[in-house]
Amino acid sequence: MDLYLLDTDNELNSEWDRQITHQLYGGDWENRIKQEILLGIGGMLALKKLGIKKDVYHCNEGHAALMGLQRLVDLVQEEGLSFNEAKEVVRASGLYTCHTPVPAGHDYFEEGLFYKYMNEYAPKLGIEWHDLIGMGRTNPEDNTEKFSMSVFALNTCQEANGVSWLHGEVSKKMFSPVWPGYFPEELHVDYVTNGVHMPTWAASDWKKVYQKYLPKEWIHDQSNLDMWKAYADIPDAEIWATRIGLKRKMVDYIKQQFREDWMKSQGDPARIVRALNEMKPENLIIGFGRRFATYKRAHLLFTDLERLDKLVNNPNYPVQFLFTGKAHPADGGGQGLIKRIIEISRMPQFLGKIIFLENYDMRLAKRLISGVDIWLNTPTRPLEASGTSGEKAQMNGVLNFSVKDGWWYEGYVEGAGWALTEHRTYENQAHQDQLDAATIYQMLENEIIPLYYAKNSKGYSPEWIQYIKNSVTKITPRFTMKRMIDDYFAKFYNKLAKRHSMLQADNYKVAKEIAAWKENVAAHWDEIEVVKKEGPEDLNTLNVGDKFSVKVELDTKGLNDKGIGVELVAVRTSTHNNDKLYEVEPLNLVKTVGSLLFFENTYQLDYAGGMKFCLRMYPQHELLPHRMDFCYVRWI
Repeated sequence: MDLYLLDTDNELNSEWDRQITHQLYGGDWENRIKQEILLGIGGMLALKKLGIKKDVYHCNEGHAALMGLQRLVDLVQEEGLSFNEAKEVVRASGLYTCHTPVPAGHDYFEEGLFYKYMNEYAPKLGIEWHDLIGMGRTNPEDNTEKFSMSVFALNTCQEANGVSWLHGEVSKKMFSPVWPGYFPEELHVDYVTNGVHMPTWAASDWKKVYQKYLPKEWIHDQSNLDMWKAYADIPDAEIWATRIGLKRKMVDYIKQQFREDWMKSQGDPARIVRALNEMKPENLIIGFGRRFATYKRAHLLFTDLERLDKLVNNPNYPVQFLFTGKAHPADGGGQGLIKRIIEISRMPQFLGKIIFLENYDMRLAKRLISGVDIWLNTPTRPLEASGTSGEKAQMNGVLNFSVKDGWWYEGYVEGAGWALTEHRTYENQAHQDQLDAATIYQMLENEIIPLYYAKNSKGYSPEWIQYIKNSVTKITPRFTMKRMIDDYFAKFYNKLAKRHSMLQADNYKVAKEIAAWKENVAAHWDEIEVVKKEGPEDLNTLNVGDKFSVKVELDTKGLNDKGIGVELVAVRTSTHNNDKLYEVEPLNLVKTVGSLLFFENTYQLDYAGGMKFCLRMYPQHELLPHRMDFCYVRWI
């Protein structure tokens, strides 16, 4: 696979432009929009210069969303398509993957700033400025709304996905305002759970074991659960020998790499020697390594220092915690967490037991995810989009102890790791943090530490090895890059490539037909008249099992098209203003007379709770990929 990198630090550029790519997420919002113009528009221009043309374009997060804008310009100016025709082609070959579960994590630009750099693109497309900036607004008619790269990506990509099942559900709720008239659970937003590249992240020691015991073709079929069944037959002693060998390598690496830095920063050589001597591969070692954002809750372990003191200083069951990671330069809260952990690590009772490793990089990450016994993850649910550090640990016989959020919501298997429930007990986050912290202490004290130290005469715990076997055979193959890529092809790439080919065939014949149909519907949508609708006068008089009929008569007037659908939408009502979609049932088109359409159907009431019934009208066409592709809705 070829990788092309974009860089503005070129002597032909101005002094100001050369700095655009100096720092990821660096500078102000103006530098940010420059970076995203470079990524999206510059990326497409670079591919064109290289002569690379593809069937599917995958926008990974909203930062590259402007790739769709450049593709639109190329189709309008080079292929002679209208803007609406070009939009059909671009959408049919576009996939947008969201990685961020909260609106604040998406980029929004003031109209004035966006206009400064993008005003020439509306004339290139043959549209008004209002129409262009409206493609980046949840409500295109709201002139006060900022331009969202994510909304623009959703409007220029046919398909969208989150990066875990739970994140997909969160994304549906987050993006539902983009498609008014539909409930979040109806949206086309899907998911592909992230996976990690096993050949990169599995330690060479483990790959030798895999090659020795697994079928020869395992590396080419990593996501096949059957391929991993042989792992359960590996002798316990060999699994432990591999684990303890990697722990020694990690401990040696830390002592070699950090001794000098610690001497400089802490000053007292005796303290450093003591801390280094405390690090022993035989101890239970728990790792926490990731970006230090406050929602990751690295502070949970330190809510009860007295209890933590007893836990790490038990002479019979020694435990060590290794922390590492970096905070965003603008994240004062994350930086404060790091400072606090370092302060605690220097307290006499925690010296050598709580260790913060600075200068987190890929080399240190590889040592940790293969060397620790447990990978700890404590995000505020449901703010973990996916999380891949724990998946990397999986490849190396490391057990996960995590909140059931992101990938672990799908990955957790009893007897193969540990989990904090995904359900909230308290709305107050501080109270929830206290409960989760207490649960972590309790599980460590009563389950995890005793399991690890239930060692036999050979120096290891057979029960712990069984957890490793369960983890590798039942979890690891489900979170490989191989499985992830297979999912993208099965769910998106093949479907998009097929539709893109259909729309561009015969000089874009089908794309032009769909664009013309949409233009006709849009022009006459407000003219459609509800002539008559019939249904029960009072649904409260009906009992479960009772049947009722619904009839609707529409006059489509100048539309002259039968592509209108009507459906009954049933909603469960709630006293907490949290109505839930129950079911959607279509009405049958039973007769047409000129511009009149007659719909009817009979339904049976099968739910005893509070219900609301509504009728929804929408345009329909056999070539639409899904409803959100042409989101015209009217409640009648």
